[in-house]
Formats: sequence, C-alpha cells, structure tokens
Amino acid sequence: MAKMTEQQRQEFLADPHVAILSVAGEAGRPPISVPTFYAYEPGGEITMFTGTQRRKPQRIEQIKNTGVVTVVVQREEMPPAYVTVEAELVEIGKPTHEQMLAIARRYMTEEEAEGYVRTELGDPDNIVVLFTFRPTRWLSSDVSHD
Repeated sequence: MAKMTEQQRQEFLADPHVAILSVAGEAGRPPISVPTFYAYEPGGEITMFTGTQRRKPQRIEQIKNTGVVTVVVQREEMPPAYVTVEAELVEIGKPTHEQMLAIARRYMTEEEAEGYVRTELGDPDNIVVLFTFRPTRWLSSDVSHD
C-alpha cells in the first residue's frame, strides 16, 4: 500500500467523508468510537460538534480529560484509501450558527443544513459542543497509487 504525500492526505481529509472519532475510554474500558461530521481545510485544524438531540455523550468528558483523539476517514468505494489523524484538543466551546453550518453544509443541502442547525442551536435543552483539534500525527494509504 502506498503512503499518500502530505498534500494528498490533507486533500483527502478535506473531502466530505464521515469520520470515525475515537477517544480513550475510562479505565478498563475500550476506546469510545463514533461516526461524526467534521470540517477541515488543508493545513488547518479539524472541527466537529457533538451533544445534539438533547444527549450529552460520554465522549465530551473523555475528550476534555484526555485532550487527544484519533480521527479516521476512508474512501467507501474501491480502491481503498484512508487517512488516520492523531490530534490534540485546541479549543472547546459552544458553536456559533456559522461554525455549525460550515460543518453541516458538507453533508446536507443548504436548506437541510440551515434547518438542522437552527433546530439544534434553538433547543435550550441541547448541550451542543464544538471541538477544535490540531493534527499531530498522520497515517495514510491509497492503493490506487501503488
């Protein structure tokens, strides 16, 4: 399997894949891994949100406690390719409408994204959290480059 160049892996991560986010579990428990939407531009940081639908996921506290995560994205069709990024937590806070919309737009039509963000941020019982991560280590492979 061929490794991607730095530019190739950053461009691959910038594409709208659904990421698998993993964070260390509590003592004696396996890592917590969940699919998630995210945003990334080459050379930048990874942003994602969680805590929608009136749920406060356990991963929020685990990310705060560990300060590091692994993000994996893959090409769904053949030939296979993937990028794995180890990343450190840079910032955590409540997303603005625009921050959340920038992520949702990658996966939904403009109308769907706008409605989704308005609903999630407009619900006073939601605990929506925006995470910003800085990539620190990359692993990648793309067999179409062999």
